Amino acid sequence: MRAALVAAALFAVATSVTVPDTGEAAPEQALSRARDAFVPVSGTGVEYLQAHQRSSGGFAEPGGKASPQLTAWAALGLRAAGARVSPTALDYLVAHEDELASATDVELVAMAESVLGRRPERLLARIRSAQRKTGQIGPRVNSTIWGALALRQAGEPAPRPAVRFILRRQARSGGWSWFAGGAPDSNDTAAAVEALRAAGVRGAPIRRGLRYLRRLQNPDGGFELTPGRGSDSQSTAWAIQAFVAAGARVPMGALKYLQRMLRSDGSFRYSARYAATPVWVTAQVLPALVRRSFPLQH
Repeated sequence: MRAALVAAALFAVATSVTVPDTGEAAPEQALSRARDAFVPVSGTGVEYLQAHQRSSGGFAEPGGKASPQLTAWAALGLRAAGARVSPTALDYLVAHEDELASATDVELVAMAESVLGRRPERLLARIRSAQRKTGQIGPRVNSTIWGALALRQAGEPAPRPAVRFILRRQARSGGWSWFAGGAPDSNDTAAAVEALRAAGVRGAPIRRGLRYLRRLQNPDGGFELTPGRGSDSQSTAWAIQAFVAAGARVPMGALKYLQRMLRSDGSFRYSARYAATPVWVTAQVLPALVRRSFPLQH
């Protein structure tokens, strides 16, 4: 799930598929002077996301087609912000369950259905059946992380073998990669911290994860995916959620960075340079703005 979506977003960035930048300077200058505290969600993404729900119930990028993955992200973002989600979104997700091919897609949609008030029994059964003797859920580290999050969002305990598997995959740097032996990144590290905290893990693994994330914060207040990539809104939002999940103070400047990425239409830029995939970016920013981590507490 994450790997496929990140690949799509990076492709959009690399090919300069951006949204016009007209009329943003004044709002950004005003927001940069705001205090680094809670951000009111009215006008900062909620209405923008709601406006991109199609008649099918699914959510889509401007000019694009609806997908269950993007619909799940939109539902999670809106519910984190305490906003209403049309019942047709849940109907759309349920209707497209059979199309979910990857473990992480199953886990993402299961989380969204749970926060929308439905117990996703078929999807939870697929998650449980994907667990191996090693504790790994699905094919990769990130599918194990998301499997634990999806089960916790549904009110089930995170399997102890899965928790031990996640702990064993923490790198010496303190971070986590999306696959075994890969280079750690901020997004998967933040998701791992959230999953471990949801499973009741405290202490050194969490502290090491947060230290790794702090090393990825830049002077502009934002966080980057990996060293040298530059700050982006999604990595910054993930990092904020990790600190919230750990009960730690959100690093100074992180929320201000997100405020500067707010566009005049209510969406959030991917970065200072690009405004790609605005629905996806905005959906992932909303939980951080209101300091809520996964799994969302009802």
